[in-house]
Amino acid sequence: MKFKKAALLLGLAAFSANLALGQEPGQDRSVPHLDHAFVIMMENHAYSQIIGNTNAPFLNNYAKTANLATNYFGVGHPSLTNYLEVVGGSNFGVIDDHAPDWHNSDCVPNIVSGIPSDESTTSNICPIAGVGYDAPTPAVDTTNEGTVSSPVYNDPLPAALTVGKTIADQLVEAGRSWKSYQENLPPYGADRVNYSDGLISDVTQSEPGMPKLYAAKHNPFAYFASVQDGDNPKLSLENIVGFNQLYADLAIGHVPNLAFIAPNQCHDQHGRGTSEVGTGCSMDQNAIAQGDAAINTLVTAIKSSKAWKEGNNVIVIVWDENDYGTDPNQVVTIVDTNYAPTGVTSKVKYNHFSLLKTLEAGFGLDYLNHAADPNVQLMSDLFGAGK
Repeated sequence: MKFKKAALLLGLAAFSANLALGQEPGQDRSVPHLDHAFVIMMENHAYSQIIGNTNAPFLNNYAKTANLATNYFGVGHPSLTNYLEVVGGSNFGVIDDHAPDWHNSDCVPNIVSGIPSDESTTSNICPIAGVGYDAPTPAVDTTNEGTVSSPVYNDPLPAALTVGKTIADQLVEAGRSWKSYQENLPPYGADRVNYSDGLISDVTQSEPGMPKLYAAKHNPFAYFASVQDGDNPKLSLENIVGFNQLYADLAIGHVPNLAFIAPNQCHDQHGRGTSEVGTGCSMDQNAIAQGDAAINTLVTAIKSSKAWKEGNNVIVIVWDENDYGTDPNQVVTIVDTNYAPTGVTSKVKYNHFSLLKTLEAGFGLDYLNHAADPNVQLMSDLFGAGK
């Protein structure tokens, strides 16, 4: 079936117009205006695995001196699903970790076909675009990146009408900027790269045992047709860069409004004895320690930049999911601002949609997809009440 871009764009425009009706987040004073937001995504650990863990001294100290959400939840499983929910307020019918079906204009996006991409499918993910329904989130999930001995619990969520766009689209439409900073992205960029060790990738050669440090599944923007097409240079794969560019941008104090930061699969604490990331972070506690050191380096660089001292800025460190286990999908979320008192601990129930909604409110954007759900609360207590 031919992917009809014109029809999808028409539906997108109509849906976006309806979505914006009655919503004025830019006037919501419960969240202050934001100039820069640094969102750092970590991996595969429950709240109880990080808080109180002696292998994560920096994170535990930071959780006390910054602001800590003690009742924050991932939405579903596996990893990619949560990344999409953070940046787009939906799973977009994607409930697996498959690679993008790069630049395929003939396939039908999952939200348009109504057929989810899940663990039972083998095809790559059609570029996300258009309007349709996402996949429901089950109360009990036993897939979760592999075979588990016991079920994983989530808050159930029915399928909902969804528009295939992210906060990156919104920022560009509003005349603002974004970048996705991906550690170990190869120097030739993100296009068609599913895995890389920072030099070689699955595009350049097939290298047995290549550490898969960069993974496209942790780069959610790359899955969207608007970014893959690159019709707008401000909304393209050129906005996806490596950590060398992150540190260069911080050094000169010129950073985008939204910096989405994904450490590699050792430094994001992903390693749990999996062969996927090669050697060096295969032991879980070693991965936790490496991630703690990585966060220390990132936070220090951000707060040393003159960009941190100009305007209202926030650092958010959030884990995608709790991964294996029978507990609800509770994860650590730390929020640090340069404009409001810190040391706040919040017991309010939040999730990834709450984070997107709060960022959109801070940037004066409409609420996107599930971020617009009435039961999704703004993280005002952690971001500091606006004046």
